[in-house]
Parts: sequence; structure tokens; C-alpha cells
Amino acid sequence: MATIVHVSSSTLFIQSRGRRYNSISSFNNLQKRTVLSLSSALTSKDGGHMIPPERKGNDHNSAFDFKLYMIRKAESVNAALDASVPLLKPLTIQEAVRYSLLAGGKRVRPLLCIAACELVGGDETTAMSAACAVEMIHTSSLIHDDLPCMDNADLRRGKPTNHKEFGEDMAVLAGDALLALAFEHMTVVSSGSVAPERMIRAVVELARATGTKGLVAGQVIDLSSERLNPHDAGLERLEFIHLHKTAALLEAAAVLGAIMGGGTEEEIEKLRKYARCIGLLFQVVDDILDVTKSTEELGKTAGKDVMAGKLTYPRLIGLERSREVAEKLSREAEEQLLGFDSDKAEPLVALSNYIACRHN
Repeated sequence: MATIVHVSSSTLFIQSRGRRYNSISSFNNLQKRTVLSLSSALTSKDGGHMIPPERKGNDHNSAFDFKLYMIRKAESVNAALDASVPLLKPLTIQEAVRYSLLAGGKRVRPLLCIAACELVGGDETTAMSAACAVEMIHTSSLIHDDLPCMDNADLRRGKPTNHKEFGEDMAVLAGDALLALAFEHMTVVSSGSVAPERMIRAVVELARATGTKGLVAGQVIDLSSERLNPHDAGLERLEFIHLHKTAALLEAAAVLGAIMGGGTEEEIEKLRKYARCIGLLFQVVDDILDVTKSTEELGKTAGKDVMAGKLTYPRLIGLERSREVAEKLSREAEEQLLGFDSDKAEPLVALSNYIACRHN
């Protein structure tokens, strides 16, 4: 029997550190921020396309509405995330966790997890605990990435970063707490609805993507590559960073969705390759945006990679070739979806196009 998490309709007020919390109003504000973020991202027409407009998903010949799909999935994910982190004692750490986890955003990784599950015959409810777990780990990595000892960022999703709001000590602990909560939440909520052997596989997959074979490895090489001469570093080093730091968690999201949904080995591997492509695509576009958009447009500090001397695609191969790489990765991602039901694959086709064309 599937376990469904409901958001309580009762109103909870907590007074702490000079803040007054209303869980219902906070949740409503979260949903509004998400809708605004998605609407802005999906309707921007500033001409800065990463791939030709005719290759975009959700064109006029398709009945599939990707914008509506993203908004509805994001609303479901937000509701599940809000319910997963109730305000318990000690309040300060719970506030810090909720501050970053419920800060809004496009929820690309949870959406990918859910869409992959639906593609292989599962449903949203089956995938939701894994989708939330991936977003928790993603948020944990953002909190830690933003710390002064790492990227030293002041803004995230248009708000002060966690350490700016709560201090470095609470930010470190909030990231740690989210990492632990991800595995607890995924296993407890899905207990009884997902076969134990599939759950064990999902846990191993997510742990590998998070640790020294995935996200952490990418971050280590990223930090050690600052101020390197681009010609000395090379494209292979840059791709290692992004395959691990960015693509690994997107890959895990897709694979977890396929595992939870009962996918075959062939389906899981196709989705793994698809997600690896869009993971690299996401980072190529992110690098392009960092040098072509303003802080206001991005909702985070623009140009910080350049200032930090980080390896980026534009710095290594130039802006135009970076756009060509983005187009190639988008094509390769869509090729992995051939052979699946075309209607069920529409969200993932549209997602790869959206990532290629996004503006923040």
C-alpha cells in the first residue's frame, strides 16, 4: 500500500529568533514563488536561446503543456517537502533547514525523478519520497557550496544564503541534517510500497551519487581547479567536474525514479544516459548564463565563477562553441528516449529542451 503524506490544515505559529512562523502562509508563499519562478523561466523571450527555437519542447503542434506540468509537479513536491520538515525542537536548526529547502526553485531534480517513474509505468506517489530525497541532498549541497570556505556566495534563489541568515555553524549543520533526512525520508515513507531489494538499490544509487564517487568528487576537483590556466586544465578535467558535481545527482534522480517505478535494466540504463546528458547540458548552460545574465535575472550572484577563476565552458572553449555543445547534448538526451511510449516521454523531451533554453 502506498504511503501518502498530507499537509496538515491546522495553522502553526512558532516564535523564535524574532521570527513569527505561520506554516500555512509560508507554504502558500512558497507555492507562489515557485509558480512565478517557473512562469518566468518558461516564458522568457530575451532571444538568448541556447538551441534553435524550432527544437523547443511544448510547441504549438503538441497538446502537452510543459509549463503546466512543471507547475503541478512542483506544487506536489513543495507540499511533500513542507510536510517532511515540521518545526520541532531545537527550533533554530529546523528553521535553517526549512529556510533553504522551502526557498522555492524550479524543482528540476524531483520533476525528473517523477517523470522517469511515470515513463516506466509508475506514478507520482510512488516516486515522491525519492524525489524529495534528491531535492534534500541538492539543497544540502547548495548550502555547503555557498559557504565562505567554498564558493562564498551571498545570494541563492533570490534570498540571502543560509550562512548569511543563520551563521556558518547553523548552515553547516543544516546541510548535514538534510543529507541524513534524505535517506530517512525515502526509506520510511516508501516502506511497504516499494520492494525491499529495489529500495536497497535506490539507497546505494543515491549514496554513490552524493559521496566521493559523485557530487563530493566533483566539488573537490572544482575547488582544486580554481585559478588554473584553462589550457593546462583541459576539457577532460572540466567534464569530470560537471559529470560528478552536477550530472551525478540528476542521473540519480532519473535512475531512482525508474527503480521506484519498476523499470527494466534496459530502461534504467537509457534513463541514466539521458540524465547524464542533461546533467552536462545543465552545467554548460549554467556557465553561459553566469557570463551573460545579471544577478537580478539569475537570482544568485552573477559572474562569481569568473571572479573565482573557476574552470567553465565559455572560459575553456568560448561562448559560441559552448552553445554548440549544449545543442549536441540536448539532441543526445532525446535520442535515449526513443523506444519509450512517446506520450509518456513528452515531459522528458520537453525537460531537455527547457534546460537548454533556460534563462536562470
